[in-house]
Amino acid sequence: MSVALAVLTSDPNLVRCELHRLEEQVALQGEEGRSNAVGIGAYAQDDVLLRRFPRDADLTLESLAPPHETEVLLFHGRRLPVGLSLEENTQPFRSRRWLFAHQGLLEDYPSIRAGLLDEVPDFLKRQIRGETDSEVAFALFLKRLWETGHADDPRLPAEVAGRLLAETARSLSQASARAGAARTSTVNLLATNGYILVATRLGGQPLYYTRLEGTDRCEVCGITPETHDTQPGVAAHRRRRSVVVATHLKRPAGWVELAEGTTLTVAADLQVRHLGP
Repeated sequence: MSVALAVLTSDPNLVRCELHRLEEQVALQGEEGRSNAVGIGAYAQDDVLLRRFPRDADLTLESLAPPHETEVLLFHGRRLPVGLSLEENTQPFRSRRWLFAHQGLLEDYPSIRAGLLDEVPDFLKRQIRGETDSEVAFALFLKRLWETGHADDPRLPAEVAGRLLAETARSLSQASARAGAARTSTVNLLATNGYILVATRLGGQPLYYTRLEGTDRCEVCGITPETHDTQPGVAAHRRRRSVVVATHLKRPAGWVELAEGTTLTVAADLQVRHLGP
């Protein structure tokens, strides 16, 4: 099963520090072992940047930090089958300001792909470059966003985006079930526009989140409780806050597991809410 991680933080200068704090808690490898399709999306002011990692990269959490400031990052890693292009099928996927990742498998996808694509408007269908169920899932989420009329609105409420993401996951799972799939699809979805973060769990595979509060200790910056308040960065480290969503953990202490069928929404002010089925 693929691995996903998302971080929304209050201080774009301290993303590397937050990732370092997670080293002993979050795993970057799943049951498949080392991924051959690994990507990360982040924001640099008005730009949305994607980075792909070599298939044999030995990744650490801290190595995911982009070389620029960002308040949000979205990581995804998986092992793609032989024959699928790494360039076109590596997540996260991007459309304008939206980044999207899917952890799981849509059962009987080959038999329902054409029907799902029939639901996608032509202008979104033209953006699909790869062959995975995940990219079609993204197109169906974007369709719902555009139908609200606020797809590019930075003030789009996290709860609205979360409900649309949950609708997308349910519609995909239902399409698979109608096709006679013998097993339930796994449709854990994560999406962000750089201001908010939403994630939904559907299909049994766990999805977790935690809040990171400010601290007076940072190994990256050499800050300890004894560091004087006037030293650069001390106040920022104490004020910082982050919300992290992850699919695979090394240590679950301090993490909340989302209930099946639940959607997590994180607003720009880092307020967290759970939406039911």
